[in-house]
Amino acid sequence: MGRIRKRHSAAFKAKVALEAVKQDRTIAELAKLHQVHPVHISQWKKQLLDGLEALFENGSAGRRPDPEKLQIDLYEQIGRLQMELAWVKKNLAADGAARRGWIDPQHPSLSVRRQCELMGLGRASLYREPARESDEDLRLMRLIDEQYLATPFYGSRRMAAWLDRRGESVNRKRVQRLMRIMGLEAIQPGPRTTNRSPDHESHPYLLRGVTIDRRDQVWSTDVTYLPLVDGYMFLAAVIDWHSRFVLSWRLSNTLDGRFCLEALDDALQTGRPEIFNTDQGCQFTANAFTGRLKEEGVAISMDGRGRALDNVFVERLWRSLKYEEVYLKSYRDVPEMEADLERWFAFYNHERLHQSLDYRTPAEVYRDPTPVNPRGKETPQTIT
Repeated sequence: MGRIRKRHSAAFKAKVALEAVKQDRTIAELAKLHQVHPVHISQWKKQLLDGLEALFENGSAGRRPDPEKLQIDLYEQIGRLQMELAWVKKNLAADGAARRGWIDPQHPSLSVRRQCELMGLGRASLYREPARESDEDLRLMRLIDEQYLATPFYGSRRMAAWLDRRGESVNRKRVQRLMRIMGLEAIQPGPRTTNRSPDHESHPYLLRGVTIDRRDQVWSTDVTYLPLVDGYMFLAAVIDWHSRFVLSWRLSNTLDGRFCLEALDDALQTGRPEIFNTDQGCQFTANAFTGRLKEEGVAISMDGRGRALDNVFVERLWRSLKYEEVYLKSYRDVPEMEADLERWFAFYNHERLHQSLDYRTPAEVYRDPTPVNPRGKETPQTIT
């Protein structure tokens, strides 16, 4: 007998997608709460955001519905809505497990399907638990992330071998899947290591041999994985190369391009760079991202494939963040992580002394953008 595919109502999908857009929980937490697969939630979130964009693009071009017909339909549904509202108020519970207990298969007026819709549950969740990232997978992802910071040239083969030497029984396919979820790949040349969308543009690397000697000369951005007790988040940040000043940052529970674009928009409120450098990830080659830079008249630079040092300042930022903050803690939820990141980035920008900046803070150098060494000579940086 074939497996019955789970079906969810449009209202249920919209509800879950809105919760995902709020970014208060990880995708794993939402999957556990609503008893649906994490991949479905990521897809619904994307569909919701795409639909909202189309709504504002189309404006009010559509035909208006007939007011009389709407009134008739409304009166026809009032009785049923009142009955359903009374049932929800009586049976609403705090979590999914309790809500499933209130489903009454023998209810005289409400079907099981309708009860599940009203309670925000998938009907199949009454019968089986959904798939989610296991605690073991989350633990392995944490180990992979730590090792990737030290050896970003490790692909899935070497990472699997490294885990095996640590006594972790895990094969390469599993490591591949986990690295794919985290958005990690080895920084070394290989056949078809990056597959861009056909309509995405590629831009040359503009910084080879360029001397970085002033603020807002070069900005760059990247995305990294951050672990939580139950799930994970992704972080994007925009940094000024000359001062190492973090201009903006954003968290997201999915690896899409919108939160990267939000970080870019936020950074552009403070100034405009001459050159903006990224890797060739789909978040940064997308037309929305490159188009925003073109609107501001910014030259676009992209890392060469297999170039470990083309975006080195962002990679150093991730290393500092994780070893000084993230790996010292175990974040319980997204609000706790967001609050601690806000505190750390304020410390990084305004208090943390950088040896490469002659023991000044990024904020000091960004305000007074000519770093001076102890002998009083200017120390511009040349990218090789």
